[in-house]
Amino acid sequence: MIIKKFKNCGLVPRFLFAFCLSNIKFLMRIKINMEKLRVHSGHKLFGSLKVCSSKNAILPILAGCVLCNGEITLLNIPNFSDINKMCEILKSLGCIVNYFNGVLHINSKNVDRFLVENSLSKDIRASIVFLGALLGRMKRCVIGQPGGCLIGNRPIDLHIQGLKALGANIYEEHGYLYCNGENMRPCTFKFEKQSVGATQNLILASVLLKGKTTLKNCAKEPEVVDLVNFLKSMGAKVSGAGTGTITIYGVDELHSTIYLPIGDRIVAGTYLTACAITGGNVEICNINPNHLSSVLKKLSFCGCQLCIKNDKIKLLANQRCKSLKSITTGVFPKFPTDMQSIFLSLMAISKGKCVITEQLFDGRFKQVPDLIKMGAKIDTFCNMAVVTGVENLSGADVSATDLRAGAGLVLAGLKADGYTTIDNVQYIDRGYDHIENDLSILGAEIERIT
Repeated sequence: MIIKKFKNCGLVPRFLFAFCLSNIKFLMRIKINMEKLRVHSGHKLFGSLKVCSSKNAILPILAGCVLCNGEITLLNIPNFSDINKMCEILKSLGCIVNYFNGVLHINSKNVDRFLVENSLSKDIRASIVFLGALLGRMKRCVIGQPGGCLIGNRPIDLHIQGLKALGANIYEEHGYLYCNGENMRPCTFKFEKQSVGATQNLILASVLLKGKTTLKNCAKEPEVVDLVNFLKSMGAKVSGAGTGTITIYGVDELHSTIYLPIGDRIVAGTYLTACAITGGNVEICNINPNHLSSVLKKLSFCGCQLCIKNDKIKLLANQRCKSLKSITTGVFPKFPTDMQSIFLSLMAISKGKCVITEQLFDGRFKQVPDLIKMGAKIDTFCNMAVVTGVENLSGADVSATDLRAGAGLVLAGLKADGYTTIDNVQYIDRGYDHIENDLSILGAEIERIT
């Protein structure tokens, strides 16, 4: 029985430790939850801003650090709360983690644990990619069910199917996944549908697995490509990233590396859209325009003028935007679901009517009641929203329900008469390193208050 192999994991003492730690941090959490953002409209955006490395690229890279029997240096790393949570997981597994001035140093030589406590996994969706990484390094893993923003049904069945195809034995008990990978072997596996996290998990599980593993119908997102490039910088043999078929030839070990993750396409898209909402002229640096091609095309159709050169994107908005006829989210290179909430605010103040169809998640319209409270005209039907643009919104007290919905409300506040106050700012901090600082650099009047 597999369960016998986990009797000595020390789960009970760790549960007690996690319980005590959570109580010690209770007052800190209360303080964080009391923070709000206050936005005052009437300011166009101007200037240049360098975006940080991509949160959605960094998180699986951090899990991949477990596979390296050495030291890793990651550059241009923002102080996102999700990144901090992943670093806490690394520390719990035996890694030494140090962060200073945007540089993250990780020493993974002494990884000797394979348990990811529920107290660490429950608040972050990306914790699930430690499943593949720990199976790759330790051949075993016990992990709590992943959490994250409540944006709809987000099953992990594709992750489990793929790892079982590799030979992992997995079962669930008391909210934990118990995984034994001692009999894992290479295989050819085809995903039923494209999944970024499942693709990353199987790559991580396969890079140290002797032989050839072929993955089909893989996710093509830039964050998948960046994970592969990171692993290759440590000596992994992986080809095909960015296409539907990825091939992995297992190696004996991965070595130390210094790596610069890609720029954050969602943060870049957010600030470009902010300028489209307010008007002005901004330059966003450190971003691959190809990663934002669908977003840039939409902004151009709205009437914005774009100038693209190398890793810089300039946007000029000198008049009220025109509504798009429709927006439909999809897997890369289609319009990203993470930008849907951002464009919902843009369409709310644009000229005309737009139909937004959300294809990936069933909980992406939770900010609609607050936008209506601010004067937006939006009707929702299942996975669709019909947005009739108004010329101006009105400031109000609103609440972030998830990361991107919160950012969308901040952008709406930039075009709302008077003051808009957004609470539950901890959701926004999951993907923006103090969004108020970045927008203030561009000329917005926004501050964090308690």
